[in-house]
Amino acid sequence: MRESLRMKSVQDPLIPIVGEMIRSRPGTISLGQGVVHYGPPPQVAESVGRFLADPKNHLYKAVEGIPLLLEIIRDKLLKENGIGRERPACVVVTAGGNMAFMNAVLAIADPGDEILLPVPFYFNHEMAVVLAGCRAVPVPTDGNYRLRIDVIEAAVTDRTRAIVTVSPNNPSGAVYPESALRAVNDLCRKRGIYHISDEAYEYFTYGGARHFSPGSIPGSERYTISLFSLSKAYGFASWRIGYMAIPEDLLRSVKKIQDTILICPPVVSQYAAIGALDAGVNYCREHLRSIAEVREIVAEALGEVRSICTAPSSEGAFYYLLKVHTDLTAMEVVERLIREHGVAAMPGTTFGLEGCVLRVAYGALQRETTAEGIGRLVRGLSAIVG
Repeated sequence: MRESLRMKSVQDPLIPIVGEMIRSRPGTISLGQGVVHYGPPPQVAESVGRFLADPKNHLYKAVEGIPLLLEIIRDKLLKENGIGRERPACVVVTAGGNMAFMNAVLAIADPGDEILLPVPFYFNHEMAVVLAGCRAVPVPTDGNYRLRIDVIEAAVTDRTRAIVTVSPNNPSGAVYPESALRAVNDLCRKRGIYHISDEAYEYFTYGGARHFSPGSIPGSERYTISLFSLSKAYGFASWRIGYMAIPEDLLRSVKKIQDTILICPPVVSQYAAIGALDAGVNYCREHLRSIAEVREIVAEALGEVRSICTAPSSEGAFYYLLKVHTDLTAMEVVERLIREHGVAAMPGTTFGLEGCVLRVAYGALQRETTAEGIGRLVRGLSAIVG
């Protein structure tokens, strides 16, 4: 008796592993997991109350989501993302953005097919591709983790089924220019493959950076799969609710997948989503100001260790990637930071990066805890590497 060979080839998710290290060292400040410091808006509790008031809500509901939430999401996509101008967007509510990605891969690819993932990639994307029996093809980016269209095009083969973009990017914080996303989308159109656009961090941009949804390009609804999550913007991580806008001819397949795995998205979370979307983007923007302040503090502090590490510019999400100048592995540095200095980061290896690269997440920090958390990181890196 043995476990499947397929599962042996799937990487172990490092967030739980690092989380266990953090728990073993009480008082550790985590710069590891990508969460925000705030919770959901009060409209969520009100909406959940309406859920509880109707006994019928405890029964199964539609596989693709309840009608009211679907209507609200379509309206949001049209007004904020420009998706659905030519015809109403085909929307499926999912148990978080990760499930939306898994739905997409299973719907479009067969075992042995290839999915292109620009590096650094979101590790759960790579895991999902391997889990589906497909091949994740890492595609190099430039020194600032920006897309290289010529390299992406050269990586496309007869087995390629999709190109994935994540913008704003997890883990680099890069915000891909509209021109680059349009070029990827056009390449997908020409080659008859799908563009999977992960937009979980759509509201988290800074300075002059702007988010762009490729699904808004006229005619792109035939081959663009747009993924969204409420986890980040609405302090909603544990509610596991997201959604996807897909080509209409994929709806039947996606519903088969979702019915098999989930039957329907948790209805209580769908009601919570209605409350969150009723509060709207302004709720996130109120908190985004404080995150932007924390970002500036982090950037200034990282300047103190520029002699031992490099931090490319980051205009989105709430991450920095640090290239640490050392022969130590990323995991060795992470372990020592936790054990010796009480601060945690994520090793870049889980995102497909070579060498000693650390992902520093600052979304969970509040202004009063930022100095201590980043101070520990700076002092730790200086002691370990300097």
